[in-house]
Amino acid sequence: MDVATAIREIIQDDPRYTEAAYEFVFEALQHTMRTLGREGHVRGPELLEGARRHAIEQYGYLARTVLANFGIHGCEDIGQVVFNLVQKGLMKKTDEDRLEDFHGGYDFEKAFEGDFRVDLDGTDLVQT
Repeated sequence: MDVATAIREIIQDDPRYTEAAYEFVFEALQHTMRTLGREGHVRGPELLEGARRHAIEQYGYLARTVLANFGIHGCEDIGQVVFNLVQKGLMKKTDEDRLEDFHGGYDFEKAFEGDFRVDLDGTDLVQT
């Protein structure tokens, strides 16, 4: 079964999240691994921070609104998307990884508010 078909099946079972939410989590995982300079396992808190940074870079001031449109309203939602992917075999976890690792990671309202600036080369939007 291909990834798109598997995600559609996940959405049938759990319609809280859009296909874009799953794509975002995959992108955030890649972003996090690149940022950490490693391949392989990423812990929940690391993925949460990577997702926050990725959302700001991709969506800037609208990050929280865009994520809400995907069905992602808090860290717990990112965790649920991850564990939905794990259950379908599209992501892996260790025995130590738990859904609770994503609970209380950060306050979405505070994490995506604030001043932003564009890096001097004009390619990155950074929260200050």
